[in-house]
Amino acid sequence: MDIQLVNTYNKNYLDSIYETYQSVGWLNHSKDNIEHILKNSTYITFIIFNNEVIALGRALSDGYFNAAIYDVIVNPLYQKCEIGSRIVNDLLKQIGDVSCVHLISTTGNMNFYNNQGFKKLKTGMAIYKSEKLQIEYTE
Repeated sequence: MDIQLVNTYNKNYLDSIYETYQSVGWLNHSKDNIEHILKNSTYITFIIFNNEVIALGRALSDGYFNAAIYDVIVNPLYQKCEIGSRIVNDLLKQIGDVSCVHLISTTGNMNFYNNQGFKKLKTGMAIYKSEKLQIEYTE
């Protein structure tokens, strides 16, 4: 598979980025808020195949102590091809040497992140404004 890894946002790919979010069931992401979150992310990684974004990930970081990885998504047609691992590895490379990299896995994907070297936290906490997400992700 001849894929291209890109670390800059290009508005020309917005339609395929939107389709990638939709392909994994993230239906609350509009094109406007996708563009906003990508422009405000510290690091981004896109996987492009046949001139379309088929996978992406993003991260926020203070550049010294902490970073957080968000939205590692791969179109289901291309899952199980090591693309998710390439995205996480590229984001970690961009993030560099910080004290801690956090992430919150979507339900059912904890093993993937364990395989990438992430460990479950003893002290992790979150506030979810959405009752649905609060029920799904908190104890």
